[in-house]
Amino acid sequence: MPKPPVTPLSVLDLSPVSAGQTPGDALRSTVALAAVTEASGYSRYWLAEHHLNTGVAGSAPHILAGLVASATKTIRVGTAATLLGNYRPLQIAESIGTLAAVFPDRIDLGFGRSGPPKSPSDPAPGVVPANSSEPTDRVVDGLLVPAPRPIFGAVLPRKFRLQGELLGRFPGDTDNFENDIQDIIGFFTGEYRTKHGEEVTAIPALGQAPQFWIHGSTAGPSARLAGKLGLPFGANYHVAPAGVLDSIAEYRAHFEPSAALREPHVIVSADVLVAPEERQAQRLAFGYAQWVHGIRSGQGAIPYPSPEDALELSLDAEAGELIKDRLDTRFVGDPHQVSEGLRTLQRATGAQELLITTIAHDPADRQNSYQLLAEVWGL
Repeated sequence: MPKPPVTPLSVLDLSPVSAGQTPGDALRSTVALAAVTEASGYSRYWLAEHHLNTGVAGSAPHILAGLVASATKTIRVGTAATLLGNYRPLQIAESIGTLAAVFPDRIDLGFGRSGPPKSPSDPAPGVVPANSSEPTDRVVDGLLVPAPRPIFGAVLPRKFRLQGELLGRFPGDTDNFENDIQDIIGFFTGEYRTKHGEEVTAIPALGQAPQFWIHGSTAGPSARLAGKLGLPFGANYHVAPAGVLDSIAEYRAHFEPSAALREPHVIVSADVLVAPEERQAQRLAFGYAQWVHGIRSGQGAIPYPSPEDALELSLDAEAGELIKDRLDTRFVGDPHQVSEGLRTLQRATGAQELLITTIAHDPADRQNSYQLLAEVWGL
């Protein structure tokens, strides 16, 4: 009797900068990790986009995707996600078109909608706001779905305001999300027209279409648009776990078959750290709370501390509550423990693929984590 197919695993890499490393070290570690995960059987290697973080070097995913594709042979390479408001559609089409022309049938382009809120009362980018009634954690088919946690308070942190200024962002610019995606796809298919009906040929994008994805954290515009366009959808469990099931349900409810897909297709992200023994994995996980607090608080990720240094970095109760959902939904342990947790995530979400992100101080521990997971998963 044939074995059931193995759910594909893929990689999401932020290129974290560890304490004592340079950004160049972190970027070279990303390229090295891509080769290791390709050899281990992972399907995709996606790069995230973060700006103005001392602890994250992944700020130019289109350039880094080219370096990763050059260092690998078969694994699909792409972005998760390209934040559309940070670029003009033609720039994205030309950049990704360049990669797709050189590495045909290997490039993925993920669209993200993160941008400045229209007003201070709007939810922070990428995070589910709390309801007026007191929210509670829940368990769905064995999967922890934590209560939503509003962040930042009433005033957007200076880092985000400065980032928006430097990238030319403005409140409400994400309202162009659907039109921008349609324009980008049009550059690849040759169907783009100006508002005056003029045909535009975007070389080298024309005829070199990547695989398009839309990523989202809530049951909002991104999930609905992915369904409307019949594109695969990336659901965010590792950053905004409160909204994962609702976002997937919204996507499936609005799905319309397309030339790309006949049925909905979902990849779900998960934060993972594997070591040969649980105690070792828990030790390697030291430092994550401080690192992710920098991100969640809006101040920016710090260089990732070593387990020894992390013991000297404490967080108060308020800070701990801010990141509790991130800590509670991280899969940390030995290979079998983590594998069991990921199978629960896959079952509860109905995901066709899982997207694994692993952060640790030592790049060798990151590589080992991916290798151990691949082996026990059966890649």
